[in-house]
Amino acid sequence: MLALVLAGGLTGTAQAAAGDRVHHWGPVQSKSGHGGYAKADVWLSDFDSERFVVSGKLYDRDRHSGHCAYLRARFHYKSGGTGWSQVRYTCSSKGANFKLSSDGEVDRVDVRVCLVSYRTNGIFRCYTDPIKASTVANWPQ
Repeated sequence: MLALVLAGGLTGTAQAAAGDRVHHWGPVQSKSGHGGYAKADVWLSDFDSERFVVSGKLYDRDRHSGHCAYLRARFHYKSGGTGWSQVRYTCSSKGANFKLSSDGEVDRVDVRVCLVSYRTNGIFRCYTDPIKASTVANWPQ
């Protein structure tokens, strides 16, 4: 059985609040294979907030029925160290909302989008997009 948290089953607390969606980063896509890819449309909260939020919608764009879209964020804390979010995944081409939160102030987040095999739980075709506070510091809101 796939022991991951299903993104499509998220409740109201996991839906992105308007204050969490300040910066539209855009699409982050896994590497493409012969069957397709996974894609996330990513929004970011302000980096100067105590709880940093990565939210958006995750899509499964792979034609194989045994492959699903997988997303995880790695938070780089201002005080030092890193921490991984919980995994979100979906097997729906229509997409599923996600919301991932840090446990403190961050200056960077690595958004990792992959395909995952339903049968083996193996992840593959991953792409990690490093997003730094300095990159979005002067973006309009």
